[in-house]
Parts: sequence; structure tokens; C-alpha cells
Amino acid sequence: MFSLCFCLALATGTAALAQDVPGLEICTAEKAMDRRTSCLQSNVEFLQKTITKLSLDHQQKIDAANRQVQVLKAALAAQQGTIEELKSAQAKLLDELKKKADAPAAKDAAPAAKDGGK
Repeated sequence: MFSLCFCLALATGTAALAQDVPGLEICTAEKAMDRRTSCLQSNVEFLQKTITKLSLDHQQKIDAANRQVQVLKAALAAQQGTIEELKSAQAKLLDELKKKADAPAAKDAAPAAKDGGK
């Protein structure tokens, strides 16, 4: 008994909800011109609301993507700055290593020249 009542309630509830759902209607089924015009106007209003909603949704997505692009650009600029700093530090270190490597070689060459002359 309960399941029968539940099924009837569900069936009637679904039918009532289906009538309230906005959407496109087939207006050619209407015979009266005023009803057909009303149907077409309803379709136009539905389409306008849908277009407005979709355009707002897409604009929000575009704005969010633009914000993300700006954040990524800032992060990229920071990374490029860090890379430049690291490159200059590396070049400085290489220069210092070359100077240190050249200095002992020059010291070793100077005594060898003195010994060879005696």
C-alpha cells in the first residue's frame, strides 16, 4: 500500500515539476495565433536568459583565466630574475676559479724558470 502511494506521489510530483521547467516549446502545435505568439515570445525570453547566463559564465571564466595569466607572468618574471642572478654568480665563481688556477701555475712556473737558469 505504501509503495503504491509513494509511486503515485512520485509520478504526480514529476509531472508537476515538468510543467515548471523553462525551455523551448514547439509553437507550431498551437492553433490560435495569440497562443502561438505567446509561445514564441516565451521561447525568445528563454533564449535571451540562457544567452545572458552563458555570457556571464564565460566572462567569469575569462576573468579568472586572465587573473591566472597575470599571476603566472609575475612568477615567470621572478624566476627569470633568479636565473639571471644565478648566472651572474656562476660567471663570477668561474672567474675566481680561473684566477686561483692561474695564480698557482704562475708561482710554479717562476721557480722552474729560476732553476733552469742556474
